[in-house]
Amino acid sequence: MTGTVSARGRWMALVAAFLGWMFDGMEIGLFPIAGRPALRELLNATGPDADRIIGPWFSAIVAAFLLGAALGGVVFGWLGDRLGRVRAMILSVLTYSLFSGLCALVETPMQLAALRFVASMGMGGEWALGVALVAEVWPSRSRPLMAGLIGAAANVGFLIVGFVALGVSRFVEGLGDLMSFLPTPWVEALLRNSGWRMIFLVGAVPALLTFGIRFFVPESEKWKASRTSGPTPVVADIFRGGLRRTTILGSCLAGVALLGTWGAVQFLPAWAAQFTKDPQKAAWTQIVAAAGAIVIPIAVALLAERFNRRMAYIGLCAAALVVCQILFWGFRVDPQFGAPFLVMAFLVNGITGGFYGWLPLYLPELFPTRVRATGAGFTYNAGRVIAAVGTVGSGGLLSLFGSYAVMGSVMSLIYLAGFVVIAFAPETKGRPLPE
Repeated sequence: MTGTVSARGRWMALVAAFLGWMFDGMEIGLFPIAGRPALRELLNATGPDADRIIGPWFSAIVAAFLLGAALGGVVFGWLGDRLGRVRAMILSVLTYSLFSGLCALVETPMQLAALRFVASMGMGGEWALGVALVAEVWPSRSRPLMAGLIGAAANVGFLIVGFVALGVSRFVEGLGDLMSFLPTPWVEALLRNSGWRMIFLVGAVPALLTFGIRFFVPESEKWKASRTSGPTPVVADIFRGGLRRTTILGSCLAGVALLGTWGAVQFLPAWAAQFTKDPQKAAWTQIVAAAGAIVIPIAVALLAERFNRRMAYIGLCAAALVVCQILFWGFRVDPQFGAPFLVMAFLVNGITGGFYGWLPLYLPELFPTRVRATGAGFTYNAGRVIAAVGTVGSGGLLSLFGSYAVMGSVMSLIYLAGFVVIAFAPETKGRPLPE
């Protein structure tokens, strides 16, 4: 059932969810470009000790981002169940875009961390609202493809950022030309130190998306019906009765995926930069890896419909474990940048990214309409909390072993836990969305 939502309305909902998550990916990917020059300026860190001074703050801000996204998934998911998917999505996009733009004005690292925390709340909320809306307005037969497209969206953003990284100086200069009408001291301040303030200012652009959402995206008819037939939802509802077990299992399934990504796979460009000493090659690593994570999540979502959800997750865990171990151990001793490395980067990021095509399909199928956005937002973003802890742990492993390869091979063992968790999860293929 798709209610009275027209075909045009369904496509508008998909476009809004896709663009929202794509801009999320760009926001996440821009921080590694802008974060280090920002902290060098804010901390006045120069010379050989600069990285030692910057490192703890950089890790802390990444962790703050993950925790903020987790909180945002709950807050905006709850708003989506109370106010409607579309109105809450507008609020979430405004939050992450405007607070990202405000990062251009910071004067201290603490201010940067605080603004990134609030911005990430909007990012975490947008995912929950987008997947709930698309799941509810598209017919069951179309949902696997829709989920795969949403899973690929963030990596389109990462791909764009990879190309930006290839020519960041030209990118910043181009933005500066567009702002030539401003007073010269303002432009100079925005362009100083690799133009990190300008890059953050660009983060406010997605706010324009809210106008399209407001006027062209229809509200979910399923949500409207649920508001007239049940009590006002609260966050605690997802921990009551049979939903408690569902929420815990969904959180663990998402936690495996996100910890594998944030604890190991996200470091591929940094690893390439370490052993090649060439930022251009690191950028190409990100581009190729992002391409893999655009293609494979779509295939994974379709396979989850062709076979079933549980078998798809098991297959992802097995494949992710194998390709990660091949990459990290195979290139551990004498890593060489070339076609074999890039092929493995494509496969590793693509297969581990396949979870992000599976999660938008499976998580909304676990919860009834009245708490669907809350449940999907909480379970997905609870994985970010696990990933935040894992990011700190991976940093410790990197300090201990001094090797991205050893750290990655250890952290990717998390996929073994996926075999255990999925054994207790329900199969949802062929079932209608819970009402």
